[in-house]
Order: sequence, then C-alpha cells, then structure tokens
Amino acid sequence: MVKFEIRSHAITIAMLACLTATASAQNWPSFRGPGATGIGTGDPPVKWNVEERKNVKWVTPIPGLAHSSPIIWGDRVYLTTAVSKKKDPELHTGWLQGTGRSPKEAHPWKWKILCLHKATGEILWRKTAHTGVPKAKRHIKSSHANSTPATDGRHVVAFFGSEGLYCYDRSGKLLWSKDLGLLDAGPYNDLTLQWGFASSPIIHDGKVIIQCDTKKAGFWASFNVETGEELRRVARDEVSTWSTPTVHAGPGRTQVICNGYKHMAGYDLDTGAELWRLHGGGDVPVPTPFVAHNLIYITNGHGRRPLFVVRPDATGDLTPGEGDNKPAGLAWWSRKNGSYMPTPIVLGDHLYVGGDNGGLKVGDARSGKSIYIERISRDGATFSASPVAAADRLYFTSEDGHVYVVKAGPRFELLATNDMKEVCMATPAISDGQLFVRTRDRLYCLGR
Repeated sequence: MVKFEIRSHAITIAMLACLTATASAQNWPSFRGPGATGIGTGDPPVKWNVEERKNVKWVTPIPGLAHSSPIIWGDRVYLTTAVSKKKDPELHTGWLQGTGRSPKEAHPWKWKILCLHKATGEILWRKTAHTGVPKAKRHIKSSHANSTPATDGRHVVAFFGSEGLYCYDRSGKLLWSKDLGLLDAGPYNDLTLQWGFASSPIIHDGKVIIQCDTKKAGFWASFNVETGEELRRVARDEVSTWSTPTVHAGPGRTQVICNGYKHMAGYDLDTGAELWRLHGGGDVPVPTPFVAHNLIYITNGHGRRPLFVVRPDATGDLTPGEGDNKPAGLAWWSRKNGSYMPTPIVLGDHLYVGGDNGGLKVGDARSGKSIYIERISRDGATFSASPVAAADRLYFTSEDGHVYVVKAGPRFELLATNDMKEVCMATPAISDGQLFVRTRDRLYCLGR
C-alpha cells in the first residue's frame, strides 16, 4: 500500500510537471509574447476566411477603440480597451503625410480590461479601471489604450498612461493601482502636439517594469507585483518614446533594456545602474528591444534607420565611431537596415526587418549579412503591427487588415494573403497553434 501511494504520488508530480511545462509553452504574457521575441507555438493556419468562417474558431466583438494586443495565459485571454460615449471615435490609418493633429474629445471615456475564455471567446469578466475625460490627447492614428497588458498567470497588469497603472488577479479583483501623473507623449520638436502613451508593462521575477519617456521627466520604474510598492525609479534624460522595455537575465546580471532617441541603454534591474548606452538612433522610437542568439537587437527608424546588435555583457558607451569602427560591446550594426514602427523578428538563423511601408529586409541574425530584400505588399499598404511567427512562417499584419503569411528561410515566398475586413493596428498573439488577431471592433481566434 505504501509503495502504491509513493508511486501514485510520483506519477501525479510527473503529470503536473508535464502540464505546467505545456501550459508555459502556450503562454503569451506580454507584448510580442515571451521576451518580446514574437515566436509562438504550434501550427497556426496559413489561410482563413473571416466571412466564410474558414479556420475561424471564434470571433468576439470588443467595444471601444484600442491598439493594445491580446495576451494569453493558460485558458484565458486578456486585453484592454477605451470606450467613448461617441459610437465611432475618429481614427485614420495609412500614410498621413506627417500630420500630427489630435481629435477633439472633451468627453468622458471608460478604460477597461477584459478577460475571455481562450477556447470559446466568451467574455468571463470585464472591469472598468478608470472613468473620466482623457488627461492627454491622442494622435488621430492612435488610441487611448495603446499599451498591451501583462500577466504572470496570477496577476494581470494594465497600463493606461496618464489614467494609471492597475493590477488585477485572474478573477478580476483589483489588487492595487498607481496614479503616475500626466504622461504626455508627443514630438520633441513641437511640444504643443499630443500623440498618446504606448509603452507596455512587463512582469519579471515578481516585478512590474514600465518605461515612461515623455516630453519631460522621463524614467523607468519597477513595482512589487503583489503590493504595488514602488521599488525603484530611474530618471532618463530623454524625449518621448513609444517603445516597451525588455528584461534580459544573463550571467551575473539582469538588465532592463530601453530604446530611446537621445540614448538606448541597458540598466541593472536590481540597482538601476546604467550598464551601457548608445547614441545616434532615429527620433520617435517605437520598436521594442529583444534578445535572440544571446544578442540584444534594438532599432529605431524615424529619420535615421540604424540597427544595433549588442552583446549582453557590454559596458560603457557603445556608440560606433566614424567609418567601420565598432566598440567591442557591439556584435554588429547597420546604419540603414532598421525599422520605424514594427519590431523586427529573429526566426532560426535569420533576422526579418519589416518596414512600415511593406518592405522586408532579411539577413543573417548573427553577422548582419544581407540575404534578400523584398516587398511584402505592392499595393501601398502601411504596417504598424509587429510580425509574429510560428511553424517556420511569419505573419505580417497591415493597417488595412491584410495578414501576409511569409515562409521563413533564405528565399522570399508569400504563402497567403488573408483579409480581416477591418483595420488592424494591434500585433497578433500566438498560442497552441492559434492566431489571435485584434481588429478595429473584434478579436478573432484563428485555428485549424
């Protein structure tokens, strides 16, 4: 009897370990998934049809206007939105020829977080985090809920910029909130314009980490995910940016990696000390840093379009000199192969840099050697969402709602073009062979 109980207990532990590992592989906990790599699991469909419901497992209407992406943990999907009393808030997409204006919105909005069942799309709960007139205006191409939430399975963190930082448990109970004051983001060369906040929170080792580069008094900060206690705040001499930070845990140090215009930098998570920095990037930084092949990839492509690949043990100023001079902390760099809006992606040995204009540059991820340059779309489509990938395929989503499926590898092959029939500004999520695509008014679960 004792032997049977011991054996049964061992089997139970083994089963739980297996289930935990499987669940972990299917999670998409923050913007662009684990470590912002954009790599999902399973075998998502190549083709689908939203009108005929081919390879559409479910579709759920989502109220409001938001560009935040869905996140996934276990059997739940979380996303945020901002709901106006006006039925159809102004939104413009495509190439806007440099306009920076904001819509007139002097009326109350409601900032919400929703939880959906992953298998059915049923809304399990919805909570209103804040109600009021927006404290800052948004760009006509932006929304009042751009920041993607984050979760560790027990906590769900939603960041609404000037409207606050909120932490819920998985049942929808509010655990804590923080008012961080006015987080006014806009172009550094015209302080009268307001474009909206967009940096997303991440959770690492019991800490919520945020990056708040605004018109003045920029900083990054960490909070205790259980209590909301502010653990650290590090000032950044920076103008407005719209990039999400990334955490990399390496031998001897864990660093917070922040994009920026005045400087890109890595900071020690525990002490806040600056480990390395870079100058010479483009203004209006949007792409998120990420790590692949034990290298840090970081780009910002408005004006200048550099791409830097940093060694994780780098220290000091890594700004390249004239000509081909390269500091030891840089694995390689390129003056012109970066991107403006979408975050690049590394899949296997290749680095894929998708441009907001539909261009695609593919190179060797470790050396930077160019492999091919192609165009995903030849009809003038504009791209704000970042690419994601699974099963040796990459998914590029245009603002006009087309999802282009490209085969991974050294030669360009467009496998399919799928029409979502709606504007798409949010980056998709991938989990367990399913692609979760947020359109202007809906959330789709696409699966075989």
